[in-house]
Amino acid sequence: MNACGVIILAAGASSRMGKPKLLLPWGKTSVLGHLVTQWQAAGARQIAVVHAVGDQTTSGELDRLGFPACNRITNLKPERGMFSSIQCAASWGDWNPALTHWVIVLGDQPHLRLETLRTLLGLAAAHPEKICQPGWRGRPRHPVVLPKAIFEQLKDSREETLKQFLQNNASAVALREMDDPGLDFDMDTPADYEKALQLSMNRVGRDFVEP
Repeated sequence: MNACGVIILAAGASSRMGKPKLLLPWGKTSVLGHLVTQWQAAGARQIAVVHAVGDQTTSGELDRLGFPACNRITNLKPERGMFSSIQCAASWGDWNPALTHWVIVLGDQPHLRLETLRTLLGLAAAHPEKICQPGWRGRPRHPVVLPKAIFEQLKDSREETLKQFLQNNASAVALREMDDPGLDFDMDTPADYEKALQLSMNRVGRDFVEP
């Protein structure tokens, strides 16, 4: 298995949700707490959270979770969008030098099955030089696993979005169709949140991580 670092993107404004998405209740914790626990269970070697400068709410939740300060990355210009957070992570100097791959994790997909994450990591282990993504009905979805050589290109990339970056590296992408309806949507609105909760409640006891 590859040595994977995980980047949880938590610097978004959550404007469509109306409140911080990652602080919404999830099981016995928050969405953020669940994501950290889930990726720990999946075998991540190091987990880092990218948050917006001055975001005391997210910082307070990370404190409550006991998430180490040394694994927090500050995005000084979050208004530039998600790709700016990814580039902050790619430029960060405190990654474990033994890491071989990085997983870019959206902050609004706590409803994905743990089995899906493990299958994705298995795909990356089988294709260690490839960008690996789960597929849903033929479409590439998130999370995205990047090998070190490609991850290191991000910090100097001139693309404006991760989608553009991936399209420009399309020949290096390995895609595997996965049976997880959660891949079909991101948790952007209150209705999405209720849908995501329902998906997870329907499978408690099988592969839903309860911290």
